[in-house]
Amino acid sequence: MTDNVSQEEFPQPDPALWGPVKKGPVGKFFAPVAGFGVTLTSMFRKVVTEQYPEQRVPTAPRYHGRHQLNRYADGLERCIGCELCAWACPADAILVEAASNTPEAQYSPGERYGRVYQINYLRCIFCGYCIQACPTRALTMTNDFELAGPTRESLIYEKQDLLAPMGAQMLAAPHPMVEGTTDANYYRGEITGPTQGQVAWVAEKRPEDPTLAQAAQAAQASSERSA
Repeated sequence: MTDNVSQEEFPQPDPALWGPVKKGPVGKFFAPVAGFGVTLTSMFRKVVTEQYPEQRVPTAPRYHGRHQLNRYADGLERCIGCELCAWACPADAILVEAASNTPEAQYSPGERYGRVYQINYLRCIFCGYCIQACPTRALTMTNDFELAGPTRESLIYEKQDLLAPMGAQMLAAPHPMVEGTTDANYYRGEITGPTQGQVAWVAEKRPEDPTLAQAAQAAQASSERSA
């Protein structure tokens, strides 16, 4: 059943709201050459030639360059293997294969992590849709724009090529999450570094891990500050 609504109750909007702006006499006079305004103003600007690569000009702070897979402060990976970045990519340049975390192999907070992560830079158009789709800020874009290689295969970056470098206090994954926390604590940014429990777990499983010494010092210092 439909209601009969009169035109008086819902009048039509004024066409001037979406129509073009009416020009005055001066605007009508210059209308035929208005399209050349940008061209004419650019003709008298000083030409700037960048002497690349001898002189490198810094990029903008939010420049869309090479991608990076980030880590949490304790060393766990941010990527949870949700594949939203791959779904958002208009060029089909990203391949993600997830795997389940286990007590013996905890690579990221929560249930899953990105076991395989590839970005094909022969296809990537650097639009940034992938970093907007990422729910954990695992994927960001750096200022690195020098991407070249001798073969096509070398421009398909694997997970180890995209992972951010280990921080000075980070503990290499896999290892358990911080004791008494859930993945929500990680997503809210409440993790500030590795704990002594995590260090002890890695020392038992991987005593030769190169990140163990600095992580142990950081965990000890954090424990003393909280005491």
